[in-house]
Amino acid sequence: MRHNSLGRTGRNVSVIGLGTWQLGADWGEVSEADARAVLDASLAAGVTFFDTADVYGDGRSESIIGAWRRDNVGVDITVATKMGRRLPQVPENYVMDNFRAWTDRSRRNLGVDTLDLVQLHCPPTPVYSSDAVFDALDALVEEGVMANYGVSVETVDEALTAIARPHVATVQIILNAFRLKPLDAVLPAAQQAGVGIIARVPLASGLLSGRYTHETTFA
Repeated sequence: MRHNSLGRTGRNVSVIGLGTWQLGADWGEVSEADARAVLDASLAAGVTFFDTADVYGDGRSESIIGAWRRDNVGVDITVATKMGRRLPQVPENYVMDNFRAWTDRSRRNLGVDTLDLVQLHCPPTPVYSSDAVFDALDALVEEGVMANYGVSVETVDEALTAIARPHVATVQIILNAFRLKPLDAVLPAAQQAGVGIIARVPLASGLLSGRYTHETTFA
C-alpha cells in the first residue's frame, strides 16, 4: 500500500482509506463483530486512514473504532471524524459552544484526548467565509482538543474557499468517474497550498447507491 503525507496534517496515511458510515448500521444491521472484522481486514491490507463522523449511527461508528483502537495499541492509524450535523445546519449553530460539545463527545467515543482530524460536515456555504468559525477551530487546536481540522464540502467553490484558509489541513470532496470537476481547479489549488484532498464516493457503485465504504487520499 502506498502512503502519502496528508496535506497540512503532516501525517503519513495510506492512499486508500476506509469510510466507516456502514459501521454505524444506518444502512442495515452490522454486528460489532462484523464491524471489527472490517477494521481488521483493512489494517491487514495496509489501510491506515479511517473516516467516520459523529452522526454515523449516532456515534456507533466512532465508538466501535475507539474500542478497536484500544485493542490495537501501537498501531499507527489516523482517524478523521466530522461534526456539524447534530443540530440543524444553519450558520448560527457553528459556534464554539457547539464545537466543544461535539468534539468532547467524539473524544469520548474514540477514547482519545486529541482527535487526529476533525472535518466540518458539509456546512452551509456562508460558514466557509466566517472568520469566527475558523478562529474557534484554531483555538481548539491550540488547546489540544484536535490535532488538525478540515472540511467536507459539496461544491468546488466551497472547496476553493476552504483551501484559501491558512490552517485548513484537508478538504473532502466527491471525486469519481462521474464527478471530475474537482480535477480542474480543486486539486491544483490544494497541491499549491499544501492541503490534503480526501476523495469521497470514489467508486461508481458508491455514487449510485448514495453511500460509500472507501476514501482516497491525495497529498
